[in-house]
Amino acid sequence: MAVLNDGLERSSTISSLGNTNFRSEMAACKQCRINTSCCHRELSSRSEGQSPTPTKPDCKPYGHIGMLKNSITSPAFGNAFVPDNDAHQCGCLWIILMNNFDAFCRFCRPHTVIGTVISITSISVLPLESIVDISPMFIIGLIKALLSAVFMNIYVVGLNQLFDVEIDKVNKPSLPLASGEFSLKTGALIVVLFCIMSFTLGVKSGSLPLLSALLVSFFLGSAYSINHPLLRWKRHAFLAASCIMSVRAIVVQLAFFIHMQKYVLGRPVALTKPVLFATSFMCLFSAVIALFKDIPDVEGDRDFGIQSFSIRLGQEKVFWLCIKLLLAAYSTAILIGLSSSNKYQGAVTVFGHGFLASILWLRAQSTDSKNKESITTFYMFIWKLFYAEYFLIPFVR
Repeated sequence: MAVLNDGLERSSTISSLGNTNFRSEMAACKQCRINTSCCHRELSSRSEGQSPTPTKPDCKPYGHIGMLKNSITSPAFGNAFVPDNDAHQCGCLWIILMNNFDAFCRFCRPHTVIGTVISITSISVLPLESIVDISPMFIIGLIKALLSAVFMNIYVVGLNQLFDVEIDKVNKPSLPLASGEFSLKTGALIVVLFCIMSFTLGVKSGSLPLLSALLVSFFLGSAYSINHPLLRWKRHAFLAASCIMSVRAIVVQLAFFIHMQKYVLGRPVALTKPVLFATSFMCLFSAVIALFKDIPDVEGDRDFGIQSFSIRLGQEKVFWLCIKLLLAAYSTAILIGLSSSNKYQGAVTVFGHGFLASILWLRAQSTDSKNKESITTFYMFIWKLFYAEYFLIPFVR
């Protein structure tokens, strides 16, 4: 009985101390339970070489009793939450990792990466003559092409951000370099690393078209962004549009088609109707993307001397010019579908492009070309039309 009483007294003492400590920690760290931004600011400031940001004293997250390895499991605590140092460290680390991953994704400009993946995949299936052609060799060749192209895509968009930090603070403040989430050193490291990985894959592939595509993309992407008297082609509307159109319309279609046809499938080069259609159609579509992307950015571009068509002609004129170019492209595709010898593929081509043209016109009617949020949303819609087109291209026969 004495032993039992002693055990109960100890349990009561532990419960009392635990509850007292818990209440005091809870009062001191109420805000830190909600988020661990204090920890993130502290570690971010250290990584930038700045003085640590002041944080609240005794900030610790809370872990559930019985689930954390250092917690005390006692009936006296029930389902209470108590401070746990390991949980604090793991929680901070996890949030920092997720924040950095999110910043990296924004740095890579995911809509362009998705466009690269979909376009190359679509073009790569055009040389296929039967289901038998989809072999392990084909899959490996496609993966090599995709990885090298995506890595080069990240180099190009990352390089542009390195030289556009001040402009992006006005036009795109959520980008990691403009917002300060990434330092210039971090951005430069990412850009150099992905450039090296892209060329490494290109050289190892032994494919001349693939390596040529990477070299052209590297040169035009560098000339577009680098601030040099002979470069920085984005300052000139025609040169800027030419860079984007050359890569998205010509290099992607022809180089990757030949890569898959000759260097993966081992067949002689023969340009087919679908790839010629894709090249012609994407010349118009890439021109639209090149023109449209500057419409929401007129404020920052004007301040920093970027003479885009939107600044020269006005946002509304460029907006409707883009709509008319796309409608002309869709109309041409419908005519090609009507002339197809394959009724099924012709029907998909006609109705598919007719549907895309219809929703383009309807969305355009409800878009305010002078409202930045509205025009930015429509610009991302243009990219969705870009993705959709590559699902229709294989049906053009």
